[in-house]
Amino acid sequence: MFQTAAYNCTYNQGIDKKTAYSLISRKDAELFDLFALANRVRIKCRGNKVDLCSIVNAKSGACPEDCSFCAQSAHNDSGSKIYPLIDRESILEAAREAQERGVRRFCVVTSGKSPTDNELDEICGHIYALKKTGMSPCATLGMLDPEQLKRLKRAGLHRYHHNLETSEAFFSEICTTHTYDDKIRTIRAAKSAGLSICSGGIFGLGESWEDRIEMAFALKEAGVDSVPVNFLTPVDGTPMGSRELMEPLEALKVIAIYRLILPDTEIRVCGGRPATLRSLHALIFTAGADGMLLGNYLTTAGRSPDDDVQMINDLGLVI
Repeated sequence: MFQTAAYNCTYNQGIDKKTAYSLISRKDAELFDLFALANRVRIKCRGNKVDLCSIVNAKSGACPEDCSFCAQSAHNDSGSKIYPLIDRESILEAAREAQERGVRRFCVVTSGKSPTDNELDEICGHIYALKKTGMSPCATLGMLDPEQLKRLKRAGLHRYHHNLETSEAFFSEICTTHTYDDKIRTIRAAKSAGLSICSGGIFGLGESWEDRIEMAFALKEAGVDSVPVNFLTPVDGTPMGSRELMEPLEALKVIAIYRLILPDTEIRVCGGRPATLRSLHALIFTAGADGMLLGNYLTTAGRSPDDDVQMINDLGLVI
């Protein structure tokens, strides 16, 4: 089975759904064989480089959507900060700090279903200014229509980030104010606007392994360029606040199976990695990841950027 998977990935095909389902039960020594295969596929299909990105929480809280994992939802009592769109210099300052550590992608993130017209005008200005710094601008602004996405593209936006979050079958368990189809429409509109697409999900929401694999194949069908792998950080005041963290080896298995399904796609480990991976942090790359979010997340703290850069260097990887 492992040899067949490696052969397929040589030609950037990835494993089929039947093979992916067969990997769910791998444990003990076989689990580390799986990681080793994912690592070989990473090197063959993605090289030995690590793509770093950072984000800025440019507008926080008071979101009308009811996503059960989100500290920024107005439906949840998490005590998360609430503030309007921040100014351009604050965004550029955060981008410069990230750039000094080798980060080349910088994402402007806002809470809410979508920005107002005035906010979008401001954000387009921010994107134009970011582009002039030499960084690759990314944005996470919710569910936008084709014209809004074209405006961002004209301003210099390179990549649009919009997570599926989970499988189509499980989506209604975590959100009721918008649908999985709304997510797919936004991704298609962003692709039609000529934007690179970053889309993934959150693991540890109570989804099954079948949900995880179905989402991977949905992302493959959508033709996304980068897949952010997030692990739930339970936040008090949200419906997910009492969930237990995913075990580190299970988190690494997610990364490995996603690498085998999506051999030539960026697999980027993002939110929740410090608490979930604990002492196994450095294994994300040997399990198949080739990207990472550096610095803090939207409402939770990340690892020290200096520690992450040192870890990458110690592994002999290139930023």
